[in-house]
Amino acid sequence: MLPDGPIRKILLYVDGSEECITASQYGIALAKKTGAELMALYVVNISLLEELVKARIFVKIEEMDYAHDLEHDGERYLNYISELARSKGIEIKTELTKGVVNKVVCQKVEEWGVDLLVMGELEPVLSRTDTYHDEAELIFRKAKCSVLVVKNAGKVERIFNSIEVN
Repeated sequence: MLPDGPIRKILLYVDGSEECITASQYGIALAKKTGAELMALYVVNISLLEELVKARIFVKIEEMDYAHDLEHDGERYLNYISELARSKGIEIKTELTKGVVNKVVCQKVEEWGVDLLVMGELEPVLSRTDTYHDEAELIFRKAKCSVLVVKNAGKVERIFNSIEVN
């Protein structure tokens, strides 16, 4: 049963960084507090792989190997986040998919009716062109729901560790 409040569905954007683990801990705490449905999404960045082949940094077989490695990493991160959620008595749905990261995340936000997208801290912007190429920045700007950028890993860890399982 979904809660009546403003946050009924939370999506964790998982990008394989330490910051996404911190964001996931915070999202799990929010789901516990609000009773919201919790989902996590990892997207293998196929546009990056295609660019590496076009630039002749990779040959096709290397692209396939690297894609497999990225899928494996994504599965590991999603499994770890699932364990974190279960340790706090929270059910979580996970999905690993491939595509242009910002487009897939924004599509899933709409498709799943997400109320809150939770993501890790953004990288510092070094130039204006960085904002056009950074997937997290594009997701932050394009998502058609509220976006929570989680900071302060130490505080988040204390909050997460204080959650009691019913």
